[in-house]
Amino acid sequence: MELEGVALAFSLTLLAGLATGVGSILAFFTSNTNTKFLSWALGFSAGVMIYVSMVEIFVKAQDSLVGELGETTGSWLTVIGFFAGMILIALIDKFIPKQGNPHELKKVEDMNKNPNGDGNLLKMGTFTALAIAIHNFPEGIATFTAALQDPGLGVAIAVAIAIHNIPEGIAVSVPIYFSTGDKKKAFKLSFLSGLAEPIGALAAFLFLMPFLSDVLFGMIFAAVAGIMVFISLDELLPAAKKYDEAHTSIYGLITGMAVMALSLLLFI
Repeated sequence: MELEGVALAFSLTLLAGLATGVGSILAFFTSNTNTKFLSWALGFSAGVMIYVSMVEIFVKAQDSLVGELGETTGSWLTVIGFFAGMILIALIDKFIPKQGNPHELKKVEDMNKNPNGDGNLLKMGTFTALAIAIHNFPEGIATFTAALQDPGLGVAIAVAIAIHNIPEGIAVSVPIYFSTGDKKKAFKLSFLSGLAEPIGALAAFLFLMPFLSDVLFGMIFAAVAGIMVFISLDELLPAAKKYDEAHTSIYGLITGMAVMALSLLLFI
């Protein structure tokens, strides 16, 4: 395993995770939420994730497992790994407290309300930061393993995850600032929630990479495909529709798929 490849994979994972801090910065330094752009960007991110998961990652997982275990066993394990990834992220969602639901969207405009010291809002913001950190952990594993296998694929996934982390940063910052009036505290919690992504990468490096084989790689990649499809369908597209203006989100989705398809064709 080349050191440069590992460093690049960590760097991409770190940048994707820290995009939660970008959400805080937008909340502090802009007066209005550009809902049209966010809707398009979230749709774009979902398009990238869905296309690359089904067309590239799932196929690579299947090729690896079929090559090692034969067509029948390899194909079955690919499908099992895919749905296991979905079940994993669904369980994480299920056990996150509702008051910390990271899907509860906020807008920059909410930041301009006068802070009122509402303890419930502080609790909600803190829970949201924790929920996003838990979500970001498997996303970190996905970005890191993809970047190790294929740096170009890692860049595409990192960009898609970074886009989807921006509104999550707003979701952390708004209630914390609204309850405390402390921009530094709001930014810090938002920033820290994103660090779970490189921590996920570190866990993958320490606990998975030493035992990496074609079979383990295939199972990980199949699970990564399932995780990213679930995130797209459960988080990105619903969020894009909430910010939506007309058909902006679906245009973003199609654009994301087209850009991902073109990038894969250019590197054949």
